[in-house]
Amino acid sequence: MRYRLPAGERLPAKPQTGSLSRSISSLTICGVSVRGISLSDQRGLCLADWPAARGVCLALHYSPPPSHPLTDQKKSKLLGEYDLAIVGGGIVGLATAVQMLAARPDTRLVVIEAESQVGRHQSGHNSGVLHSGIYYKPGSLKAVLCRSGKAMMETFCAENGVKTDRCGKVIVATSAKELESLDRIQQRGEANGVECHRIHSDELRQREPAAAGIAAIHVPETGIVDYREVCLAMRRVIERTGNQVLTDSRVDRIVADNSAVDIGLGDRSVRTSWMINCAGLHSDRVLRLAGGTPSAKIVPFRGEYYDLVPSSYSLCRNLIYPVPDPAFPFLGVHFTRMIGGGVECGPNAVLAFARDGYRWRDIRPADLADTLMFGGFRRLATKHWRMGVGEMWRSARKAAFVAALQKLIPSIRESDLKPGRSGVRAQAVSPDGALIDDFVVDQTLRAIHVLNAPSPAATASLAIGQYVVDKLVLSIAQ
Repeated sequence: MRYRLPAGERLPAKPQTGSLSRSISSLTICGVSVRGISLSDQRGLCLADWPAARGVCLALHYSPPPSHPLTDQKKSKLLGEYDLAIVGGGIVGLATAVQMLAARPDTRLVVIEAESQVGRHQSGHNSGVLHSGIYYKPGSLKAVLCRSGKAMMETFCAENGVKTDRCGKVIVATSAKELESLDRIQQRGEANGVECHRIHSDELRQREPAAAGIAAIHVPETGIVDYREVCLAMRRVIERTGNQVLTDSRVDRIVADNSAVDIGLGDRSVRTSWMINCAGLHSDRVLRLAGGTPSAKIVPFRGEYYDLVPSSYSLCRNLIYPVPDPAFPFLGVHFTRMIGGGVECGPNAVLAFARDGYRWRDIRPADLADTLMFGGFRRLATKHWRMGVGEMWRSARKAAFVAALQKLIPSIRESDLKPGRSGVRAQAVSPDGALIDDFVVDQTLRAIHVLNAPSPAATASLAIGQYVVDKLVLSIAQ
């Protein structure tokens, strides 16, 4: 491209060619090649600096930068520019937003949620328990963040009008072979600072008359809450500060460079300085969209519940849990009094055929193929196929489900139960087939990813949010 300018005239800083001023690779003046020219809005190039110039021809050699795949207005509508975008409007994403705004109130922030309302998946399909942290390995992220997160959650609920109840729970050993595991749970609880104590069978019956066991641990500080109400309260806190929660906005493209992250939402997009991925069941896919390689894949497991019929509510006063199998990160079928009334029984754990597969007939071929083709899942299934078959049998036959519940409450009958809801758990599985038990947080360019956040993530959500915000602030400082 050539411009003919008289001596002393300044080359315009913004030629009509748009981004030309940022993309010049070389400049030729009077046959002399000048490289490394940078033109800005404030400064052009003055030909008076060249004495030999008497009306000269400038040859500018440049390669126009490619249009940005997301912010090209012909392709997507830019909804806004932010300091931080959080992908995922479940309780972990919302809690992270709350903690970011507490740390830096002037942050321009947006939470992006694919569904029409926040907390539609794991956050709204769980037992609603405020976990104490008794089960978790001392020093693990789960243990540390559950303990601090429970206190944060109780304070948040008190300040925002969300009802909680410290009703306590019992963990019941029903046979002598479970006593060693019960001892180990108590040791972990004491190491984690949990208020807990061993009780004998007579005290167990005083607390839960219908429960049967030879020993138990009483955990008086365990509580219950409705996490859907917590999510709505968190949304109110975010929007009260003038920040946004975008619903019905599914992320399908992410492009990051050294200055910003562009997030595609179909025919719309947002631009942000930083991104946090709290996408739960889709966290590994969002990480891949951001250019990362997940250390594990999310495999969806459905948990199915029955509800006690009203005439049978007396079978369970508060929370009754079994001694869990240490080989699995699932707590086993249990009884939970709900904050809104009623008692839930369950859940089991069966493979879901879709990442939002709440029923057997909910099948997404792409999701199912993604699971079955993953070597880690095949190794897991080969190792634990007996347990998998047993869980499927309990799912298919109510009598088998009742038999599992009768270990804790022998008097329960099929007539005491009616079908309840179900939830889908995002379980990270490693390539070698291991079920990843602890929280996992990863990073890519200008993004932090909560890759694995199983139970007690709801209890720990505010502490997880604080942990992620601390990582983000450190990344910004660097």
